[in-house]
This record gives sequence, structure tokens and C-alpha cells, in this order.
Amino acid sequence: MENRERKTQAAEQAVCALVCRSGGLKAREIAKELGLDHQTVNRILYSSPLMRELCWQDREYCWHGIVRQQRPHSGLQEFAGYYSTVAEFMGLGEEEWLEKLTEGCTNIGRSLSDTRGLFHSFRDCREHMLQLFRDLLDMAVKDCLKWEIAFELRLKRSRHIRIYADVLVITEDRVFALEFKMKDRIDPEEVLQSAKYVPYLEIVFGPDYEIIPVLVLTRKNDYYGFSQVGKTDAVLPVCSGDMLFNAFDEYLGFLDSDG
Repeated sequence: MENRERKTQAAEQAVCALVCRSGGLKAREIAKELGLDHQTVNRILYSSPLMRELCWQDREYCWHGIVRQQRPHSGLQEFAGYYSTVAEFMGLGEEEWLEKLTEGCTNIGRSLSDTRGLFHSFRDCREHMLQLFRDLLDMAVKDCLKWEIAFELRLKRSRHIRIYADVLVITEDRVFALEFKMKDRIDPEEVLQSAKYVPYLEIVFGPDYEIIPVLVLTRKNDYYGFSQVGKTDAVLPVCSGDMLFNAFDEYLGFLDSDG
């Protein structure tokens, strides 16, 4: 079963990547380009809930992607409460940013019912992201201003499965999927939650991007480590809010850079 799921995911990723980088293709053209049979391509395009959300068909029966799989990722704002470059994010005041996030969440159907607690978590998350980028700029990582950032990503894979991400930070070739928890202890279930959506984000962003899930504990201090994902051999970074910089350095190597 796992092998079949991997093959299905690989086919979906290939179809989505081709469609999102084209100016519009018919199903038979997609099948020919990828070396897949027409029936498989049709099943992916018409039956996969995630593909139906990420792609659309015009009157000429050509398929188009909503999210461009290149920087900037135009179309990503259709699924996020807030999306911009890091420079634009840092230029906004807290209330202006919160107003934009609230409006965006309403547009994508993100529930805001628990207003007091939810808005507190939004502000907490924003402050930690600002501190991350300040730390990067202190290390002369000026390119971070060109990165993209998205808050409150929401995708519907099926009636019962939702793909969530608190924050996405998109660099040149990596997507950091940050799961924020206002806690000071590692919960194995939350580690699983952080890793859960990686396969689907790989479809959204395509084969040129590595997806890196990170669990961020904002009530913990001076902590950075790795935690095992369920009963697998996989691990993912877990850090306190004040050590978020280290999760990025782990994969981008700022501290080892000569520049």
C-alpha cells in the first residue's frame, strides 16, 4: 500500500509541476510529456481533490496551475491568510499586518471563532518571525528580504483531510514549514503533525524545492534539537522560539559561510 501511495504521489507531483509551469496543456499532452497513460493523467486531474484545488481547466480543455512553481509563487495568496516577501512583511506594523491576515483568513475560510486566543497566537508567531529575520540580517543574510512568507496556509485534500501550515518561509530552493505551539514541552503527536503535510507540500511546490518541517515551541527557551517522527527513522528539528535561527542555519549554513 505504501509503495502504491508513493507512486501516486510521484505521479501527482509530476503532473502538477508540468501544469503549473506551462501556459496550459490538454490531458493528452500531459500524458505524452510525462510518459504516463492518458487514463492515469485523467484520474489525477479529475479525481484527486488536491489537484482539483491546485489546477483548473479552461474552455479549450487545457489545464492551468494556480500556484506558480517558481519565485515569486504567484497564486499562493489564494490559499494563505497572508502572503508576501519578507521585506514587505517586515515593513508592516503589527495592527496593519493583523488586519491583512484577518481579511485573508476570512477569504480562505479559516475560522476565527476563538478570537482572543487565536489573535494572541498570531501576534506571538509574528514576533518570533520578525526576530528570526532580524537575526538573519545581523548575520548579513540580506537575501532573506527576497524570500517569501505565508501565514495560515489552508488546502483541502478531501472532505475529511485539511492541509495546514502555520508559517511557510520560501527560500531559493527550500520551503520551511513551521508549526508553532505555545508550549515548552515536545509532544510526539505534534511532531507527527509537523511532518504530516510534507508530501502534499511537495506537490504544491514541485521537485525543485525541499520541504523542511520544523516544530517551534514558543514557551521554551534556549533549545534546539531533533525529534523522531513516530515509529519511523525520520527526525525533524524542534526548537524554542528564540532558537529558530538555528533551524535555518542547519540547512542553509550561515554560520559556516565565509560571506
